[in-house]
Amino acid sequence: MMSTRTNQTINQTARFCILAPDQKQRIFEGMIETLRNTGVHLHHEEARELLKKHGALVDDITVRIPQNLVVDALATVPPVTIVQSWDGTRKTRIEKNQVLFGPGPTPPNYTDPDTLERRKYIRNDASVVARVCEALPNIGFVQSLGTISDVTISLADVYEFAEMIQNTTKPILSWSYTRDTCSDIHKIAIAMAGGEDAFKKCPNYVFYGEPISPLLSDFHAMDKLMYNAKHGIPQVYTPCCIGGATVPATHAGQLVCAFSESMLGVVVAQLLNPGTCVIMGGVQSIMDMQYSVYAYGSPELSLMSAALTEMAQYAGLPMFSTAGCTDTKTLDVQGAIEAATSVHSAMLSGANFIHDVGYFESGMTGSVLQLVMADEQIGMSHVVAKGIEVNEETLAVEEICQAGPGGDYFDRDHTKKHAAALWMPTLMDRQNYEDWAAQGQTTMRDRVIEKARDIIANFEGPISKVPPDAQKKIGEILQAAEAREAKKAAAEKKAS
Repeated sequence: MMSTRTNQTINQTARFCILAPDQKQRIFEGMIETLRNTGVHLHHEEARELLKKHGALVDDITVRIPQNLVVDALATVPPVTIVQSWDGTRKTRIEKNQVLFGPGPTPPNYTDPDTLERRKYIRNDASVVARVCEALPNIGFVQSLGTISDVTISLADVYEFAEMIQNTTKPILSWSYTRDTCSDIHKIAIAMAGGEDAFKKCPNYVFYGEPISPLLSDFHAMDKLMYNAKHGIPQVYTPCCIGGATVPATHAGQLVCAFSESMLGVVVAQLLNPGTCVIMGGVQSIMDMQYSVYAYGSPELSLMSAALTEMAQYAGLPMFSTAGCTDTKTLDVQGAIEAATSVHSAMLSGANFIHDVGYFESGMTGSVLQLVMADEQIGMSHVVAKGIEVNEETLAVEEICQAGPGGDYFDRDHTKKHAAALWMPTLMDRQNYEDWAAQGQTTMRDRVIEKARDIIANFEGPISKVPPDAQKKIGEILQAAEAREAKKAAAEKKAS
């Protein structure tokens, strides 16, 4: 008699754990105690009044948040949020075990893919980065890899978003200096969505904001969080903690601080608009005590990011993590090792948005070359994270019996069917020595540079499909922003 198998777990995703259940509980309790007894410094009067109204203790700029506000806020963060591309061709679900990798924002410098020289980041670079991200199969979202230097500086964030959203259909994580530029970005997103109603139905970007470690939110960080919460825009509110510098040198202490800082944003956002998406996390690493730099290639970055991901999952929140970055200054073996280590760790942690792929020089320089190389690493890591499917077909017992001892599987139908699903490299070399030598003896560095340059030269991306009325509206938004900033600058000059 044939038996029937029931309640089987199929295609279980491979994950690892850093923290034991009791460790998670103690870190969570540490966060509760920190917010309740020590509190945070909050430089935003409206936010302080909102928290006070709901039971927080407010003393000047110090706000102490009771446990019930934290627990209630966690209960209303949605388990699933959908972000849709401006052209409607992509829908991205922000949910448990949905892992996406992408670049980071803000480096002042950029490795020119043509000259390979380090230079200032300019406006055109934002469109190039977006197109490269669009072309790479394992890059799931877009950030700029730099801060534009050749436009009105106070509007660099707006120009960056305008360039990116027209050159990719993948989700964008934007950032801004102030509420004004936050609003400019929102207006551009609405124009690309085809109107406010369409945008409200399904946003086409996620906003990225940061408090300041330790336990401080400046006015602009909170002002932007409140703007996005009121408008239902999914957002990241996430600190950049430096172990041994801005937070304790102990990893558990850093987790408590990072968790507490993110929770301030979660609480305020849920009080303003229960059910709005807030993503916690951030860059978690250490101060290199020898060189006084923030170590992006350290093993502690992988460890701390994975551990904080577990705390996000423990709390039922999406996670904004870090990987694919390096402290090296150029495309080399060090960068490959450091990026691969953090990519694989982040993949197996199950974080949602994993940013800073493509960072050189401890976050001071962005590089599409590093991004292209990391795309290959991410693809390899996806294979491991996918796990192994076990069923009657994949066990292949019948195939094994038919082939028998000493058999050959090369030409069997079963092999042809399943071999197509095996991962195949686009950059890694598997040739024999003679073929490799005959084709130029290229190194990984050579192949990465060639691939990056080919994408930049030949991949147009979606910009030709952007509706003319949306392009016109974006131009008008930028002009209005320029006029506003010019008026502001004139007023400041007059006052001085």
